[in-house]
Amino acid sequence: MAGRWIEQWEPEDETFWRERGERIARRSLWFSVLSEHIGFSIWSLWSVMVLFMGPEYGVDPAGKFFLISTATLVGAVARVPYTFAVARFGGRNWTVFSAFTLLVPTVAACVVMEPGTSYTTFMVVAALTGIGGGNFASSMTNINAFFPLREKGWALGLNAGGGNVGVPVVQLAGLLVIGTAGAAHPRIVLGAYIPLIVVAALCAAYFMDNLAPVQNDTGAAGDAVRDPHTWIMAVLYIGTFGSFIGYSFAFGLVLQTQFGRTPLEAASLTFIGPLLGSLIRPVGGRLADRYGGARITMGNFVAMAAATGVVVHASGIESLTVFLTGFTALFVLSGLGNGSTYKMIPGIFHAKAIARGLRGEAAAAHGRRLSGAAMGLIGAVGALGGLGINLAFRQSFQNAGTGTAAFWSFLALYGVCAVLTWAVYLRRTAPVPAKPQLSYAEV
Repeated sequence: MAGRWIEQWEPEDETFWRERGERIARRSLWFSVLSEHIGFSIWSLWSVMVLFMGPEYGVDPAGKFFLISTATLVGAVARVPYTFAVARFGGRNWTVFSAFTLLVPTVAACVVMEPGTSYTTFMVVAALTGIGGGNFASSMTNINAFFPLREKGWALGLNAGGGNVGVPVVQLAGLLVIGTAGAAHPRIVLGAYIPLIVVAALCAAYFMDNLAPVQNDTGAAGDAVRDPHTWIMAVLYIGTFGSFIGYSFAFGLVLQTQFGRTPLEAASLTFIGPLLGSLIRPVGGRLADRYGGARITMGNFVAMAAATGVVVHASGIESLTVFLTGFTALFVLSGLGNGSTYKMIPGIFHAKAIARGLRGEAAAAHGRRLSGAAMGLIGAVGALGGLGINLAFRQSFQNAGTGTAAFWSFLALYGVCAVLTWAVYLRRTAPVPAKPQLSYAEV
């Protein structure tokens, strides 16, 4: 199995893609989804574990928000090295290794999850789950290299959406355990994931491939860091993915703290939003393939601002029904925007390659080189947006006992993101050369 390296890979060549490339790329995609799915479940583990932490644990709501924030932070930071690990070790090899490492935080949580454990210990174990967040970056970088530009929106959306589903699945597992065995048995959830981690790692070992042309290129990383589009897209990804992961981690605690729901009642509602947001992410990618990611993204941010207004109104009138309606809409829209923003990244760098005079496979290779490097940085900053949301909730509840102030800040963020998308990618486009090219409005 050590020899599973593909020496030649030209997905933009339609003959190569039809005769050989598509079959290999799709197989790698499905098993990448499996591994990333488990990674997301482990990363979001503490959004479930805190629901099991009753008064006997001695941890207040602010402390619980800080636990999930710790996991979010480590996951965001891990995304940068995980991005470049694909080129250093190979996509298949790194997927196998990163899947097996998920055993560490899962077994550790199984050991410490009981009353009497110190808060510091809980923080350390929550931090360990952050490595599950790193899996996303390596998986997306790997799959980006497999697919032609015309299918990247769909492929990246499916890969990420299948991974994102790991969040509601682990929350459903928590609901099942709380509803049947009771809130005193968190180890049942943890024990169920240990064999799943092993299966995901073995499937990656037997069914995935490494791409030799994806070579470690520190120059690409430097170019991506210096390109302003990397940081503009990072801000937009804070608005979409930062919202998705931040809300996913915090939703159950918000329901318990602001609306007085029991752990079982909170768990029975928590999974719905993340599930819908995950399932619709490929749709966002597909719409971006057809209509242009910038158009879909800007409209999405406008809708997110409107949905946040509904949530603020619901908080003011203390209506759980209206609150759930607005919050669920936020999840759906964040998932849609995740798909459209990630489609924009390779499209932007491909458009820049064409503007430089490159054509065909040369333009495609240049775009893959820079977009692969940029994705890790953008994903890391986006995940830090989730940390910001968790901390905003913590501060809002600590100061006022509600999340209203936090939601006002989120509304302002979506307004900024909508204006930024319009100003950079829709109001003006790249200079048009003699030959037709992709404009930024079409990426």
